This record gives sequence, structure tokens and C-alpha cells, in this order.
Amino acid sequence: MSNSSSMAQFLLLALTDRWELQLLHFWLFLAISLAALLANGLILSAVACDHHLHTPMGFFLLNLSLTDLGCICTTVPKAMHNSLWDTTTISYTGCAAQAFFFFFFMSAEYSLLTIMCYDRYVAICKPLHYGTLLGSRACAHMAAAAWATGFLNALLHTASTFSLPLCQGNALGQFFCEIPPILKLSCSHSGYLREIGLIGVGAFLFLVCFVFIVFSYVQIFRAVLRIPSQQGQHKAFSTCLPHLVVLSLFVSTSVFAYLKPSSISYPSLDLALSVLYSVVPPVLNPLIYSLRNQELKDALRKLITGCFSEAINSPSSVC
Repeated sequence: MSNSSSMAQFLLLALTDRWELQLLHFWLFLAISLAALLANGLILSAVACDHHLHTPMGFFLLNLSLTDLGCICTTVPKAMHNSLWDTTTISYTGCAAQAFFFFFFMSAEYSLLTIMCYDRYVAICKPLHYGTLLGSRACAHMAAAAWATGFLNALLHTASTFSLPLCQGNALGQFFCEIPPILKLSCSHSGYLREIGLIGVGAFLFLVCFVFIVFSYVQIFRAVLRIPSQQGQHKAFSTCLPHLVVLSLFVSTSVFAYLKPSSISYPSLDLALSVLYSVVPPVLNPLIYSLRNQELKDALRKLITGCFSEAINSPSSVC
């Protein structure tokens, strides 16, 4: 990454020019980050402590919470710092690290959502083979593959992007470091084409996963509609609904943010979309899953009740 000597820092997009509104954004981001940490922390604790959640879906949900925590911890702290101290700068190394980790966690999350779709497919369409196809070793291998895919994607894209010579200034037009805004600063035609090629490969893999998800849910809906009782259909649909909502939120916001026409690209709209796909999902995902999963709700209720009772009986102890 030879550019570090010629460009010491980047300029991020200021959320607002007024100091009062910057403080408001600081407190808003603080509330969002605390809510995400609390919600995902409760999910992690519930899955780890309750043996009823030691299932493939519980295991994948634990990994999904880790990616959500990673996303929120990658983007929000720097935005809070800049809002509080009225600055927009980020160092070259810090920008590279932020771009790497954001791409890493987002790629891993999409892979995990694809695997969770496979889990629902096997549970509903091939229930007799569920224990065989989704044993503990198979689940561990699939989760490891999701994390490894995210790491490899992030490493290749970050190394390729930050090896490009940048000659279009250092203003990113985004409130955190992301690869597409950095590419716009490049003046290397060959390097730009190399990164575009990597993006093309990534888009193809994204499309393959999306086609697999659509095909799986077509099979799932066909199997559910063959269930004779309405209660059985409702129970089957309720196990898929949280995953569908989380997946729809992830895909729709990401695709629209990256593929929207340039004619409707405005700074305020771009900023709102970037917050929508990078900050909001880590807060909503745990809520979506906990609202529709009775076992998870019971585990969370026992965990919170146990913490309160222990705090009352022993005020000096830590839950």
C-alpha cells in the first residue's frame, strides 16, 4: 500500500455543519450502538447459556450476532468521535482498516444468511435428514466457510483498492470508509479495472447465493402449502419469517444503495441509505428474531429474570 506516504488521511462526510446537530448525532449514534450491543449481547448470552438453543439455527444466529456487533463497532465509533470533536478526518491506515472490517463483516453476514436459508430448507423439506445434513461438525464447517469467505473477499478488495494511486483528492463523500468512494479517487485505469473485475466476481457470487435463496424458498413454500393443518402451516411460516425479514432488509438496502441511478444520488439520500444498511440492521436483527422465536424469547426472559433476581439478592454481584 504505497499510497500511505503520499496521502496521510481522508476526509469523511460531515453529518451536519451545525455543532448542535452534531451533538444530536453523537447521542443518537451512542443510543443506537448501545442498543445494538445490548440486543446482540443478550442473543449471544441466551444462545450460549440455554441448551434449548443449542441447535443449528441457534448456532448460526450466534454467528449472525457476531457479524452485527462487528459492523456496528466498525462504523459507529469513528462517526461518534468526529461528531463530538467536530472533525471529519480519518488516517490512511484507519480508513484501510475500517474498509476491510466493514467488507469482512458484511460478506460474512450475507454468507451466514444464505446458510440459514439452507437450514430452513432442510428443516421443512427434508426433516428426516436434518440431523445428518446439519450435524455439529457440518454446522461448524459451514460457519467457518462463511467467515473465511468474508475474510478473503475483504482482503482481496482492500488490498486491491488501497494499492491504487489516488489523484482525485481525499474527500470520500461517505461518513465511513468504504471501497466504492475510494475507487472514485483513483487515477489508475488498469488498477481500477482490476478492482472492477473483483467486484464483478463478488457480484456473481452474490447473485448465485441469491438464486439459491429464491430456489430454496420456492421449495419451502411448496412444502408448507402441502401441510394439511393451518396450525402446522403457521408454525412453519413463523420459523421462516424472521429470516426473510432480515434477509430482505439486508439485500434491499444494500442493492439500492450501490445500484441506484446516479440521477437520484443526493448527499442527504446517500447518507440516509448508508446509515440504513450499515447501522440500522445490527439493531433490528436481534429484535426481529426474538419477536418470532418462542424458544429464544423464553431464553431471554429467563436470562433477564435471572439477572434481576441475582442483582436483588446480591446487589454487589455482576449479572
